[in-house]
Amino acid sequence: MERLQKVIAHAGIASRRKAEELIKEGKVTVNGKTINELGVKVTGTDRIEVNGVKIEREEPVYFLLYKPRGVISASEDDKGRKVVTDFFEEVQQRIYPIGRLDYDTSGLLLLTNDGEFANLLMHPRYEVDKVYVAKVKGIPPKETLKKLERGIQLEDGKTAPAKVKMLSLDKRKQTSIIQLTIHEGRNRQVRRMLEAIGHEVLKLKREEYGFLNLHGLRTGDARELTPHEVKRLRAMAAHGKTTF
Repeated sequence: MERLQKVIAHAGIASRRKAEELIKEGKVTVNGKTINELGVKVTGTDRIEVNGVKIEREEPVYFLLYKPRGVISASEDDKGRKVVTDFFEEVQQRIYPIGRLDYDTSGLLLLTNDGEFANLLMHPRYEVDKVYVAKVKGIPPKETLKKLERGIQLEDGKTAPAKVKMLSLDKRKQTSIIQLTIHEGRNRQVRRMLEAIGHEVLKLKREEYGFLNLHGLRTGDARELTPHEVKRLRAMAAHGKTTF
């Protein structure tokens, strides 16, 4: 038996916290009976409905995608553009991305149908490091890069301190390759941080997410996470560091 809110989250309907709200609001029924108290446990044979719609309980699945540029981090797009779930046409479960990468950003993206797991990784209080590599216009001096390490003021507030490393520079073309490690997930954050210090991003890729990386994958490739990797991600989000 499992707690009702966990089953709803695993079905991809909502995060566990949102599922708890739905239960308290009386929008969930089990075998025709309205449930509005937390703590109820259900079995695999119980009929669960949310807002009058029966949920289909799916086995949770977890994938890593090397997202190409020019792809939307969504399950569908009203403009008909290519979306990340187009790379999983053979997957029967209704998966969706955990967070997002911008249309013009490539790199590591996780997808799942486990709402609780997705909410855990996206919650701002869990410090999962994400490593980006950016090609920018110009060659920022060390003191300018230190501004990023101390945190920089953006229109939606000051960023948390970042880890910054200059990987290479081209004096002839006046471009630089910079590695930036952050644990926040604001909209277009890396691009805005670099633009705030006066360096436009020409190309951006997310190379690592926690302990996960893109080794052995080409752009557009995907693979399923192992049970051990899923366990490590849960532990890392819960404790703010990689364990095992």
